[in-house]
This record gives sequence, structure tokens and C-alpha cells, in this order.
Amino acid sequence: MKLYRTGEVAKKLGVSKMTVLRWIKAGKLKAHRIGKEYRVPESEITRILEGKIPNKVVIYARVSSRDQKEDLERQVEYLKNYSSSKGYQVAKILTDISSGLNENRKGLKQLFKLIESGEVTKVVITHRDRITRFGFKYLEQYFNSHGVEIEVIFDDEEKTPEKELVEDLLAIVTSFAGKLYGMRSHKKKRLVEAVKNALRDY
Repeated sequence: MKLYRTGEVAKKLGVSKMTVLRWIKAGKLKAHRIGKEYRVPESEITRILEGKIPNKVVIYARVSSRDQKEDLERQVEYLKNYSSSKGYQVAKILTDISSGLNENRKGLKQLFKLIESGEVTKVVITHRDRITRFGFKYLEQYFNSHGVEIEVIFDDEEKTPEKELVEDLLAIVTSFAGKLYGMRSHKKKRLVEAVKNALRDY
């Protein structure tokens, strides 16, 4: 009887290693304890694959303001098409119209509940800043601790540090100006445009 390491099992089943460990601890996947590690029989992998247990995928999209509603719809459509091309079964579509600095987003809070209840195995987003402006690594570690992967379609590593700083500064100014003057006010728009103009050469 061939035995597989949890990392190998994760690749064969198309889930994260944390999900495999969670299944073992929950009794959904039988495994042998060898020292500090687990080994999974090939028969268990076959059983899961034959059962065709899909990833429970949630797609999450966000824009900053209501005048970007069309952008939000395009973002959701792209995420749906991408998930379909990967063979993912989308269990839930969550969206927010709010700043990436806002930690009290309705969609984000719902996502946390789904993760904590074990109803999600993967979250698909277009860019890292769609889910949070700062602290992505901390969020990723927290999701992973619950056996959930964050799949980012577009790699933000291509951005230069200068470009990232400019985008972060604009996000902060937009958020605070919206709180001071209201998101739709002319004062807020003038202030944001002034900052954009000042940063145009960067």
C-alpha cells in the first residue's frame, strides 16, 4: 500500500496542505501518523477523487466608490470566467463598494464568517489590494491557518516600490478626504485631484 506525504496529497487533490491536515484531524481523510508527520494511503486519495469533492471557492471583488459600479461588475465577470476556466465551483460571490482601508466591509466580514465555519477552501481575487490595502501577508497567514488559500490572478510584484507607495498614499488621502467631506463632495474630489497632480511625475 503506497503512502503519500500531506504535501503530495494536497497537489493531487488540488487543495492546500492546511486543508489536507484539517480533513485528517476532522476524520474526513484517513491517515497514518509516522513520527510528527502524516502519511495518507493511496486508496484514500482515490476515494476523495472519485467522490469529486470540489474546492469550495468564493470570489471576492471590491471597488472604492459607487461611480465604479460598472468596474465592479466587470471584475466579478472576470473572476467568474477565470474560476470556470480553472474548473472551480463557485460557492459564493462577495462584493464591497468601499475603501480598501475600511475594515468594516460587509462582504469582507461575511468572508471571515465563511472561513471560520469551514465553508471555504479558496478565495479568488484579481489583485491583492482588492481584499486589503495593507497587511496582505497577515491576512494570508490567517486564512491559511483555517486551510484556506488566497489565489491572486494578477501578480502585483511587477509594481515598483515607488508606484506602490504612490497608490497607497492616494488610497489614504481618498479615504480620509471622504470621511472629512463626504465621498461625493466637490472638496473631496478637488483634494484628491490635487494630490494626483502633485504625484504625477512618480
